[in-house]
Amino acid sequence: MSGTPPGVLPLGRLLAYAAPALPLALLGLPLNVHLPNFWAGPMGVRLGLVGLVLTLVRLMDVVVDPAIGRISDRYRTRIGRRRPPILLAVPVGIAGGTALFFPPAGAGAVWLAGSYALLTIGWSLIALPWQAWGAELSEDYAERTRIVSVRESFTLLGIIASAVLPFALHLTDPASVLHLLALLCFGLTLPALALLLLVVPETKPIDHPEPAGLALALRTAWDNMAFRRLLAAWTLNGIANGMPATLFLLLCRYVLQAEAQSGLLLLAFFLTGILSVPGWNWLAGRIGKHRTWCWAMIWTCAAFLPVLLLGPGDWKAFLLICLATGAGLGADLVLPPAMQADVVDLDTLRHGEARAGLFFAAWTMAQKAGTALSAGLAFGLLDLAGFVPDAVNTGSALTALAVLYCLVPVLLKLCAIALVWNFPIDRAEQGRIRAALDAIRAQN
Repeated sequence: MSGTPPGVLPLGRLLAYAAPALPLALLGLPLNVHLPNFWAGPMGVRLGLVGLVLTLVRLMDVVVDPAIGRISDRYRTRIGRRRPPILLAVPVGIAGGTALFFPPAGAGAVWLAGSYALLTIGWSLIALPWQAWGAELSEDYAERTRIVSVRESFTLLGIIASAVLPFALHLTDPASVLHLLALLCFGLTLPALALLLLVVPETKPIDHPEPAGLALALRTAWDNMAFRRLLAAWTLNGIANGMPATLFLLLCRYVLQAEAQSGLLLLAFFLTGILSVPGWNWLAGRIGKHRTWCWAMIWTCAAFLPVLLLGPGDWKAFLLICLATGAGLGADLVLPPAMQADVVDLDTLRHGEARAGLFFAAWTMAQKAGTALSAGLAFGLLDLAGFVPDAVNTGSALTALAVLYCLVPVLLKLCAIALVWNFPIDRAEQGRIRAALDAIRAQN
């Protein structure tokens, strides 16, 4: 007889579910930080054009992601609903990643767009069914936070590894960093996905005689006000987090003149993110997920503002800022996806169909859009401000870099806080929703 309490996922199964997060996260920094510098540097594509291409490719997800999520919800096979798209993702993602990170000499914006699109599709084929799968592993309000916490802690470990390994191996040029991390990602993701597919069971969905088509499913999902509020807040916060990530190395190099310390600063940021997760979980258990996320964003806003006062040589002061903002990152990664699982319950109760894949498609689409918009906005506005990589920049261009790094994200986070502060699904409301769903299952 298992000693695991009801509603709590056994540790071994939880670790098997979370395992792919670490190797997949090895591409987090390369895609957001090193990839633009690689294509704008050694590959010779203009910085503004790189930002435009990344943004336009991510807009493709408006069509691709909902289709993948809906297929993952509707079509059942002998191996389940979530497994087939993940299996398809392997060849698609490897082909796109190889072309993107190992391009031939002379490859330009068209090659960048095509290879990035392939990698993005492969990523969606894994991420959407995987996240939906995680939301279905438990119906318990607190356990959902635990599941996301372990998964996102693995994600942060992967990001830390992607920051530390190039530093430890004394790799500084973007091409060498991209090649190392891409090879590690490809090599480690395959066994992690095998573990997920073989060990973690899928939950049987509620039977629905007439599943809605994609268009109708999207319309009814959009009618969910809690979903709309959470999605808007997630998108705004994603842009707010993406802009500093995109501009981090530029800030270290040109404003702080501390490029040599960038690895240490990144390590401090992400390590603090991992260490902060238990504390945010504890607070969420007492005041709720949404209020905890709001306080975490308020904390991050306060920590960002001193960046405006920094100048050459102030990397130690910036280290303290990285520690403080890293603590807020732990809440950003864990709490919103756990809230999303509760939103899916509300939709299931209203419409009688389990559509976690569709909801997480919208979720991932918003995440990608936020990342792409942050890159497009950051590089486009820097270009307008007269900032030029690998050149001596004016004081106004450096000020624009600092403002885009911290002040714009603060304003975006304040808008997200306003949306989430009175979020309608707390622990008590989620309990009522689950009781109603249990009653429906008992009648079937």
